Amino acid sequence: MTPQNIRSITMVRHGMTEWAAAGQHTSVTDIDLTEQGRAEAKELWQYFANGEHHFDGVYTSPLRRAHHTAILAGFAPQVYHGLFEWRYGRYEGKTTAEIHQENPQWTIFRCGAPEGETTATVQHRCEQLLQDWEQAGQEHVLCFAHGHILRALACCWLGLGLEFGDHLHLDAASISRLGWEHISPAIELWNQRLQK
Repeated sequence: MTPQNIRSITMVRHGMTEWAAAGQHTSVTDIDLTEQGRAEAKELWQYFANGEHHFDGVYTSPLRRAHHTAILAGFAPQVYHGLFEWRYGRYEGKTTAEIHQENPQWTIFRCGAPEGETTATVQHRCEQLLQDWEQAGQEHVLCFAHGHILRALACCWLGLGLEFGDHLHLDAASISRLGWEHISPAIELWNQRLQK
C-alpha cells in the first residue's frame, strides 16, 4: 500500500557513465560519471537552485555515479543503501542484446537476474524504502539513484507489479516525480531531460 503521508518523491537518475553509454548493465561495478555526466549533473544544479523546490529529505545510492550526481546538483545527500541499483549478478556488464542471446524473452522486471536479485527481493526493498521515509516523516523526498531501481520504485508507488517497469523508459540525468491524483498514487512527471 502506498504511504499516505508521503506527498511527493522526486527521482533523479544519475548522469551518463561509460557503461550506460554502451548499454552495459551496471550495478555493483562502481564507476564514475563521464565528462558528459558531470555536465548533466551541473545542469541539475541550475534546475534545483531556483528555489521552487522544497525537500524534507535528500537521499542517494552509495554508488559513486549517483552520489556524485547529487553533489554536483548542489546537495549534501544522506546515503541510503536501499537505493542501490538492482544487482545484476552474472549479467553485470552485459548489454541487453548479449543477454538475449541466452534468454530472448528476458527483461529484468519479469525475470530478475541470475545470481543477482529477484523481482521479489527488489520489490521488498522498494516497499521498505517507502515505509522508512514515511516513518521518518518525509513528505517531500528527493532521491538520486539508478534506472532500474527507480523504475521499480515507481511501480511500487503505483501499487503495480514490477512487470510494469518494462513500460517505463528512464534516461540518464532525467527527473521524475511520483505524487497523487486526488487520492490515487500517480506519476506527476516522468523522464524530464534538461539537456537534449
